Amino acid sequence: MSSEKKSVLILGGGLAGLTAAKRLTDRGFQVKLLEKREIFGGKVSSWKDDEGDWIESGTHCFFGAYTELYDLLKEIKTDHAVLWKEHQLTYTLDAGKRFTFDTWDLPSPLHLMPAIVKNGYFSFGEMAAFSRSLIPLALQKDKYPPTQDHLTFAEWAEKKKFGARLMEKMFRPMALALKFIPPEEISAKIILDVTETFYRIPESSCMGFLKGAPQEYIHQPLLDYSASRGAIFKSNTAIEELLWDGKEIKGVQLRNGEILTADYYLSALPIHNLQKVLPDPLKKHDRFFGGLDNLEGVPVISVQIWYDQEITPVDNVLFSPDGVIPVYANLARTTPDYRRLRGESFNGKTRFEFCVAPAKSLMGLSKEEIVRQVDMSVRNCYPETSHGAKILKSTLVKIPQSVYAPTPNMEQFRPTQRTPLRNLFLAGGFSRQPYYDSMGGAVMSANLAVEGIVREAGLKEG
Repeated sequence: MSSEKKSVLILGGGLAGLTAAKRLTDRGFQVKLLEKREIFGGKVSSWKDDEGDWIESGTHCFFGAYTELYDLLKEIKTDHAVLWKEHQLTYTLDAGKRFTFDTWDLPSPLHLMPAIVKNGYFSFGEMAAFSRSLIPLALQKDKYPPTQDHLTFAEWAEKKKFGARLMEKMFRPMALALKFIPPEEISAKIILDVTETFYRIPESSCMGFLKGAPQEYIHQPLLDYSASRGAIFKSNTAIEELLWDGKEIKGVQLRNGEILTADYYLSALPIHNLQKVLPDPLKKHDRFFGGLDNLEGVPVISVQIWYDQEITPVDNVLFSPDGVIPVYANLARTTPDYRRLRGESFNGKTRFEFCVAPAKSLMGLSKEEIVRQVDMSVRNCYPETSHGAKILKSTLVKIPQSVYAPTPNMEQFRPTQRTPLRNLFLAGGFSRQPYYDSMGGAVMSANLAVEGIVREAGLKEG
């Protein structure tokens, strides 16, 4: 170990932790990263099952707004793996009904005109009422959403009177797709933040998918890059507690009793795990840390089903307000590397990946029952093309606590990346940055945390 290099111990090997490791090694720090699980990637993790098929922890869409993420992918030379889809949002409903929000390649807000006048489902009056409700957003831009954090989005919509159909058919699946909780629970600020970004920056709502597994195109390239520059990665390493001496962090105690030390500590743990390793005296000493206990994780369920025929040819993300599949995609269309099943070609068939939400009431159900409900939702949305379709394989991933729950009045408890302790920094989607718990949020939070460490170490930024 070079005595000239400052050391950083990173806790958590999700996208935020891996990004921080790269950024810090680039700046000449000595980096060691600890991950509790055998695999890296956190909420964006992927792995091969016993039959050789890739399984993902969720449905991972790439929004055009995530510029920090794409800068990162360019640096590790995998940006080519993001396949951008047609700029539209398609909603599938019971009995085979559907509607699509298209866009035009025009400056804001003209790019949204097709969504308002020719979506084929909502009346012009409904869309006009919705447009009127957004006047404060258009006038005040990003200054308006924070003023509405005391309301749920359902309460905000009721005040604006833009109609029950818009809420149920358009915004319910949007809320569930974004943060896995319904409009009656999610803060109005979250939906308004996203709406304002989509309204102001036309390309921000473009969506894409990786051509294959995140492990192959994001995580392993990041691991390889940083390891080649001296970073050390330790999996299967559980953290027991951060050690605080009343002034700063003096070390990290592992579950096996070992104590590791560094010049700086960067927690990239999800909020529920960070809460466990922060010592109680520190929480009581400083409201910055004590306030973190107000943030809670949201349960998430992801289901993949392989069908023996093509149910939809749509090469894009899909939304559904009916049933238990608010957001999903046919990966056999969106993701070329996934057109295989058990090592054999899987062209012309369907490999759906679903976010099943809200998951709270479903977590205690068996895999068989959850898959049955998902399959029923599919057949309700595609009564003709699903006729006679047989399930060849299904998988289920349950995550009891995933992203933090952005309910009303929680914004005040989201921490900055720099903490009151000189040598402790935070990264992760729950920390303050505009993209919340998302891939873009993970990368931006890591960038901000690293900037803080660089400044604290007295190095020039750049």
